Amino acid sequence: MGIYEQAIHCFSDIPGANAWEEMQALFQRIASARPHHWLLPEQACEAAGGILEQAVPAVTALGCAHISIILVDDMLDSDLRGEYRQIGAPAAANLACAFQSAGLEAIFQGGGEPDSRSLAAASFNRMFLMTALGQSLDVQCPGDEDAYWRMVQAKSAPFFGAALQIGAILGGASREAAAKLEKIGRTYGEMIQIHDDLSDTLTLPAGPDWLQGRSPLPILFARVVDHPERSRFLELFREAGEDEDALCEAQEILIRCGAVSYCADQLLRRDKAARKILRSAELVCPGVIENLLDKVIAPVWKLFDAIGDLSRDSPKGY
Repeated sequence: MGIYEQAIHCFSDIPGANAWEEMQALFQRIASARPHHWLLPEQACEAAGGILEQAVPAVTALGCAHISIILVDDMLDSDLRGEYRQIGAPAAANLACAFQSAGLEAIFQGGGEPDSRSLAAASFNRMFLMTALGQSLDVQCPGDEDAYWRMVQAKSAPFFGAALQIGAILGGASREAAAKLEKIGRTYGEMIQIHDDLSDTLTLPAGPDWLQGRSPLPILFARVVDHPERSRFLELFREAGEDEDALCEAQEILIRCGAVSYCADQLLRRDKAARKILRSAELVCPGVIENLLDKVIAPVWKLFDAIGDLSRDSPKGY
């Protein structure tokens, strides 16, 4: 039985959730799509020298967290694809609360020493508190770079930090090694957010950020940094959500003004910082985490190729 199937089985044993058909169906549906982020606790567990069975409660908990966060995020973003569109906002909000609690229950009911379970649960709980703060900051639409990074460090980074820390703890890692993996995970989460921002701003048709007048990192750069095309970009920004020609021109300015290059530089800086932490962590299999970092930095080179295409034609996507 694979890790996703084991997580489904683990979730089906959680008291309360096991009698809630809607929860079971949603968890199984999302797990069946095999979200790659759910594998992070298993990878951290392996890096710590643990085995698959030790990672199952952490994977289950992270799956619950992922579903809970997305349920709320979709409502905050008015996402047309959100689950709340089908079941209604009250039901979605209630399910989000239930999944948060179910994640904690998965940790407490898992194997391992009581102290390890308590440490993992504390990490999980801190992640949710910080994520809620980050969602609140995101709704306020950060207007400068400092505010943007505060939002990312609260909203995106904690989920990935907890994913690695919980997996490491339940896999038998020392507190020090687990804490270093949490830092790596937070950095990894910032990199994921930068990737998401690039993808959202460079695709056609206009994504939610253009439609809602929000400022992910590339757009924020083009709006606040003094560059020759700033005035023109601000004009296009107001039109890009409805006018594809305006969107294409705005995307081309993102490349010319240095916004995309800035994002690539931020990715490279974080990759370097994460690898420095990894070298100091006492792990049985550090190569597992190194491979994780390899995969998240690889799209930078794909981005450089995409920039070449975009400079010759209309934006075709990140």
